[in-house]
Amino acid sequence: MEPEVPDDLFECALYLKNNLWGLTTEGGSETGYKHARSKLMAVGSAKRLLPEYVRHSIDAASVKVALTGVASGAGSWALRRGHVTKTFMPLLQFLETGASAADAAITDGLTEYDAPAVQAVWAKALERRTSDPEGAVTSACTLLEEVCKHIIEDSGRVWEAKWNIPKLYSEAAQELNLAPNQHQGDVFQTILGSSQSIVQSIGSLRNKGSDAHAGGRNRVRFKPRHAALTVNLAGAMALFLIETWQARSEGD
Repeated sequence: MEPEVPDDLFECALYLKNNLWGLTTEGGSETGYKHARSKLMAVGSAKRLLPEYVRHSIDAASVKVALTGVASGAGSWALRRGHVTKTFMPLLQFLETGASAADAAITDGLTEYDAPAVQAVWAKALERRTSDPEGAVTSACTLLEEVCKHIIEDSGRVWEAKWNIPKLYSEAAQELNLAPNQHQGDVFQTILGSSQSIVQSIGSLRNKGSDAHAGGRNRVRFKPRHAALTVNLAGAMALFLIETWQARSEGD
């Protein structure tokens, strides 16, 4: 009898995690693993957050080999199950909080850009929004840094280690014709100026309250809503930069 894989993505991810628990010993379902994996792999935002060993293992035999690499020998099943639980947390948290259409659009857009470091830091930012607001702000800043550095490199130029976020963004924006001083007297100039201010402000937030620096007694304490706003703005800006770069590369 074919196992019934839930249609709901969160329930499907939970089913897959529990099935993998079984596969760490002598249980689990080969067909169930394939069906649940296929359903999640078909959704860009879910695929990006699936553990790497699941994305690269098309059947139960392959994933068993991958998990054996985590731990083997007497009593190792507990370590493997712990690994499965830990690596599924980003996906489950993302789906449980009701991933918004904006989250999915940004995730899909970043996935299309050939930059694993960018995709990884975006996943980390989403994961931390509620559980670790300070860490989420740090990840949001890192996301913008990574995107700007990649665009500068892809343009055939070299960035300098001393450049902060405003400088990195300024250099990337100049390359993409997105700097406010490249547009005169139109509403787009105002929008680009505001975008530049947003990036500068996100960089300032990291200095004031994220976990990237010690803040002392006057350290700003971020709430989940502050982290969500920062991550969402950083994600939107990162996607805009990437889409502009891709359009330029395609001659659009």
